Amino acid sequence: MMERRRMDVALLVLFLVQLTTALEVPLDLPQPPTITHQSPKDYIIDPRENIIIHCEAKGKPHPSFSWTRNGTHFDIDEDPNVTMKPHSGTMVVDISRAKAEHYESVYQCTSRNKHGTAVSNNIVVQQSRSPLWSKEKLKAMVVQEGVSMVLPCRPPAGLPPPIIFWMDNNFQKLPQSSRVSQSLNGDLYFSNVLREDSRNDYICYARFPYTQTIQQKQPISVKVLNMDAINDTMAAFYNETDLFSEEPADERKPTFLIPSGPSSSKMVLRGQVLEMECIAEGLPTPEVSWIKVSGDLPAKRTFFLHYQKTLRIVNVSESDAGDYRCTARNRLGSVHHTIKVNVKAAPYWISGAPRNLVLAPGESGVLTCRASGTPKPLVTWAMNGIPIENSPKDLSRKVEDDTIIFTDVQTGSSAVFQCNVSNDYGYLLSNAFVNVLSETPRVLTPSNKVYQVIKNHPALIDCASFGSPIPKITWFKDSRASTLDGDPYIVHDNGTLEIHVAQARNSGKYTCVARNTLGNYENHVYLEVKEPTRILKQPEYKVVQRGRSVVFECKVKHDPSLIPTMTWLKDDGELPDDERLIVDSDSLAISDVTENDAGVYTCIMNTTLDHDSASAELTVVEATPTPAVVYERPDPPTDLELTDQKKRSVQLTWTPGDEHNSPIQKFLIQFEDSLHHRGHWHNLTEVPGSKTTAHLKLSPYMHYTFRVLALNAVNLSRPSFPSRMFKTEPAAPDENPTGVQGLGTEHDNLVISWKPLTGLQSNGPGLHYRVMWRQKLVDSDWTTVTVANNSKFVVSGTPTFVPYELRVQAVNEQGAAAEPQTAIGFSGEDLPVAAPENVQAMLLNSTLAKVHWEPVPARSIRGHLKGYRVYYWRDRSLHKHNPHHAEKQILTFSGNHTHGMLPGLHPFSLYSFNVRLYNGKGEGPPSPTQQFETPEGVPGPPTSLLVTNPNLDSLTLEWSPPHDRNGHITGYTLKYQPVNDSNELGPLEELALPANETSVTVFSLKYSTRYKFYLNAITVSGAGPAISQEAVTIMDEAVASRQVDIATQGWFIGLMCAIALLILILLIICFIQRNKGGKYPVKEKEDAHTDPEFQPMKDDDCTFGEYSDNEDHKPLKGSRTPSNGTVKRDDSDDSLVDYGDGGDGQFNEDGSFIGQYSGKSASRETAEGHESSEAPSPINAMNSLNSFV
Repeated sequence: MMERRRMDVALLVLFLVQLTTALEVPLDLPQPPTITHQSPKDYIIDPRENIIIHCEAKGKPHPSFSWTRNGTHFDIDEDPNVTMKPHSGTMVVDISRAKAEHYESVYQCTSRNKHGTAVSNNIVVQQSRSPLWSKEKLKAMVVQEGVSMVLPCRPPAGLPPPIIFWMDNNFQKLPQSSRVSQSLNGDLYFSNVLREDSRNDYICYARFPYTQTIQQKQPISVKVLNMDAINDTMAAFYNETDLFSEEPADERKPTFLIPSGPSSSKMVLRGQVLEMECIAEGLPTPEVSWIKVSGDLPAKRTFFLHYQKTLRIVNVSESDAGDYRCTARNRLGSVHHTIKVNVKAAPYWISGAPRNLVLAPGESGVLTCRASGTPKPLVTWAMNGIPIENSPKDLSRKVEDDTIIFTDVQTGSSAVFQCNVSNDYGYLLSNAFVNVLSETPRVLTPSNKVYQVIKNHPALIDCASFGSPIPKITWFKDSRASTLDGDPYIVHDNGTLEIHVAQARNSGKYTCVARNTLGNYENHVYLEVKEPTRILKQPEYKVVQRGRSVVFECKVKHDPSLIPTMTWLKDDGELPDDERLIVDSDSLAISDVTENDAGVYTCIMNTTLDHDSASAELTVVEATPTPAVVYERPDPPTDLELTDQKKRSVQLTWTPGDEHNSPIQKFLIQFEDSLHHRGHWHNLTEVPGSKTTAHLKLSPYMHYTFRVLALNAVNLSRPSFPSRMFKTEPAAPDENPTGVQGLGTEHDNLVISWKPLTGLQSNGPGLHYRVMWRQKLVDSDWTTVTVANNSKFVVSGTPTFVPYELRVQAVNEQGAAAEPQTAIGFSGEDLPVAAPENVQAMLLNSTLAKVHWEPVPARSIRGHLKGYRVYYWRDRSLHKHNPHHAEKQILTFSGNHTHGMLPGLHPFSLYSFNVRLYNGKGEGPPSPTQQFETPEGVPGPPTSLLVTNPNLDSLTLEWSPPHDRNGHITGYTLKYQPVNDSNELGPLEELALPANETSVTVFSLKYSTRYKFYLNAITVSGAGPAISQEAVTIMDEAVASRQVDIATQGWFIGLMCAIALLILILLIICFIQRNKGGKYPVKEKEDAHTDPEFQPMKDDDCTFGEYSDNEDHKPLKGSRTPSNGTVKRDDSDDSLVDYGDGGDGQFNEDGSFIGQYSGKSASRETAEGHESSEAPSPINAMNSLNSFV
């Protein structure tokens, strides 16, 4: 029982700690040391510079420092070459009198004060090394063209490893391609060599990054020869020895140079870079591609290098483990290699390193050191640098694996705890202190800080605080009428107040209050919501003749409190430095335009908070002889004069400027009030373009200056010069404040607020307000106070939530405004004092209930009725009698409701609920908690469905009951049906199964047939969803034995032999036919006896080829027939025409030599000459036979 209570306490503490964020302790408060900067674990140094090993820490009091070297104390005072920086633990080694390698060791820094001890990582110091290349005599490489070749680099081992690249004597990088590429180890691979690969300056370079030195390997000479060149020119030189025993390199399918074999494996650590390479040789050059056999390649982290030969995956994760296959392919074939990748992981934080813990005396907390790795890392704890098992015992501290639980801590128990997480591939060491303090709250954000944000953008207002116990942050605005904890405000855990979409009404003074049990602290900041910068008139597309002028206008509206800066760009670059380009406040003018001025011009208006931009294109065309009419904006009006001056009016006249070929449409009159808004011009009125006089109505107590702008079809003119100043006399206000309202911030006060008059509305000096109020529904007199320089007044001592009549009247030194209108307001609200009565629940189904209640009487609401909230929670399932401990759920019903629906309930469960009323102040007391039970519902699907023991005609199914039973299981329904190869479903069979069974054997199935099974559970409410599974019955061995390959049948083998014999006989006939001799009759109708060359049959296709009796039997060049139809014969030619009666050189069907062999004759034009004399070809005969067969 005691152990269970301890576990409950521990779980509660864990839950509370998850809601706590790490606090930054101000340095003026006592605190253990915190290491703020240290050198990396693997620290490589430059041997030419002093060694600096960093160790910085903070604490109160400031900590002292010490070092260990290789696990033992390092006395810095005893080594004259080592010093420590003042007020720091950073160690400096002067190597001017010592060698750097003497200080290659493992160092650890310790920082301590009276509150604890912090330690650094183990810092392994090694000096960078860039050794020279070993001297070696490299023989020239003579290779046959087309074969593969590898040029080794083998750089000297350095620290860190060098960067390898290949260059020539002129320090130019050697070209690489899919045929020639560098491997990861630096060797240069040739998939096949070409004659142009011959050169004597293949040089491998190694660059060592720390020392910035480059080492060079001896040049490698390569000579590429082909076999003809070797046999013809090199035989004597090589003593008539055949240099290569094989034939010249032929085309061949790919084989891998690296890696070897069909498969290999590779291990990589999580977070590192995985590089795999496959380099293949072959002719033509193979192309390499990659796939992941067990999934897809991570698209955003995958890169292909060295012409697809190297696959690189950055930031490796556990999901990258698996089989990767590279394929090398050319037109002759392909080859594959599979690389099995195993991903291990050095320890890494799951939810961040342990965070410092600040606790007040008597509080509880948790230090968590949650990390993961592969293999699973070991977690050890130390306190102040000493293993925790050797530290003094403390009943308030309990270590449970990766967690230390502190309960009821006391003053003086501050310490630094070290968490060490390690496995075979690395370690993590983290310091986290527990600081026991009692400290009143303080706000660290500077007071009166002003935050500026653009309208419709998010606003973030900081309230960084510190205190122990941890302070709670509350925000107020302006009058502190109510806390800011609802829409549109969000208060973050660190105290920051967020407004999603800032509006002008959100501007004002904000107060954050940090409060704990020891006190509270207020801080005031200000939010200013600025108007966005917008370009009102964008520059327009212009087509201008060369030599003319052009003006781009860019009129901008911005918040008047922000300083604007206008910038012009041309083609996204700076404007040319040319005096022809004149930049004004709202325009860009270009005179004497040239072709070089064509382009895109962009105006950009920047303020300190935002910017806006717009662009337009300028096209320059050649000037035409006929001058074009130029339309421009008008010149500004001149000669402004004020006449007919009265108290509230004046007459303004002016002279229009040049219209520039576009009539003036209207005049815009603007004014500046130098008394209230100096420097700001406001639109006053407009008059038609035909008028040059305007009667202006004015307000009292203003110092007016006027200016006029003219508008034509092009644009507005520039403003005229201002008129002289005209001052109006003060007067009583013309209007009263608007927006009068009354709200209570406390239960016994009334805050009367209003929208104050502007300077223009004040009409005179000494503006103040007469505030009046009286309780409504009670016969009482008005109470009046005078308020100046404010827009609210707080009435104290009022009854709770009663209506008041309110009036606010504007008054200045000249008198008061008219009688104000009456507004209604309410004094402050208080929490309701009564709970709803007659609360009942009605079950509508297994997941829905309806709750009824009687409304609370109005006198008990004590505020504006906002609605009712129903709190409900699931106590337990009626099937399993174990507590559920579900979180409370809340449903809010706005307005004066008397019922509400509770959806999403769990069937067959016990629920508790109560109802509360809430007003503008908060919630009232809950109604008595009641309970109801939901009825049974349909169950969920079975947890699993497995098929075992497949036989010829039966299968066994095993399943697990549903996870969500939602009642008592009364049975199961099993349905199944066969599925053919086209995924068509057969007839459906159904079995009813008892509730206590979890397996069944289905009989009378067809052998070698795929079946689909569906299983669902049943309660009294019906059947739940089904789980499905597919399985195949095994094949009958007798049937399988009858399925014989046709290629093994005797009749098929005999048929194939007969066909082969028939083809052989036809080939023999063809050969005999071409070798027949003798004399042949010819056609008597041939007039010209030509002497064609006899062409014997070709062996391969039984057609006539060229014939020659030369001894070397070299083939003759193909002869062509002269244009006169005869063939000229050499003396050495031997033709069958000499043995016959002359005529053409063709054979008829019996082999007789007839017809003309080449050329055309007049006899061809006779009727008989058109008859076919072509002999049937043996190939044609074979084709006919083949088509028959």
